[in-house]
Amino acid sequence: MPSKSNRHKNYDTLNLIGYGLSKFNNEFVAEFSFSTKTSFYNYMVDIGVAETVGVVKNRQDLFDGMTEGGKRRGWWQKGDTYKHRKDYIDALFGNLGVKEYAEVTRLSIADAIADTTIIQNVRPIVRSRYKQLQMTGIEAESYFINNYTTESNFASASLEDARLFGDGYDFQITATGIVYLAEVKGIREPHGHIRMTKTEYNRALEYTSQYALAIISNLNEIPTMNIIYDPTNQISFEKQVMTSEQVFYKTLETL
Repeated sequence: MPSKSNRHKNYDTLNLIGYGLSKFNNEFVAEFSFSTKTSFYNYMVDIGVAETVGVVKNRQDLFDGMTEGGKRRGWWQKGDTYKHRKDYIDALFGNLGVKEYAEVTRLSIADAIADTTIIQNVRPIVRSRYKQLQMTGIEAESYFINNYTTESNFASASLEDARLFGDGYDFQITATGIVYLAEVKGIREPHGHIRMTKTEYNRALEYTSQYALAIISNLNEIPTMNIIYDPTNQISFEKQVMTSEQVFYKTLETL
């Protein structure tokens, strides 16, 4: 029987809104041309992002006390339940000012209500940043970066980012006298399948017990992390071959 999710249909949009309200307060609602939060709350209900004003207000409450600008620390009572969401938004958009962050939020609202008229003149780089929000891999990697020290072997270890190298692992983790290579995979549900590329699989064969496959599952709710060392000997894999067409354009003139 499939598991039932309590996620709101506009879960990600509401998270962006709650984070923005908590961090930027009235500056955030001003970017939507409102002078009060009450007017902003009502607008979110009117356009169908939330069913009630309380849904929007409660989402801010969840982030208060975690964001840099959040002041109402006593209102936030869910422990670390939403910390991974705050960390993920921080990783993607934490360095943005209120104007650019509001642009990202506006893109998410437009998707949620299927209305592109509210996103006129959004800059290309903002659109590119927004696209990262739904990428399972990036979300899983963000969770790993913020939680890898909870693994006993990594408790006092240092982490180096190797994602840009494309060499079969995401991070190098240096513990006392041991170097691990960590490859992170994300699963939105509590259980599911993962795939390893040929490069990742070969690197796992090479490093055996020093290759750590980090499975971040249940990303849709409260994530959990499972570390599998020497995965090619611990998990059964089936080789699959996929072919894809590569398209490129070559200049006719010599430059």
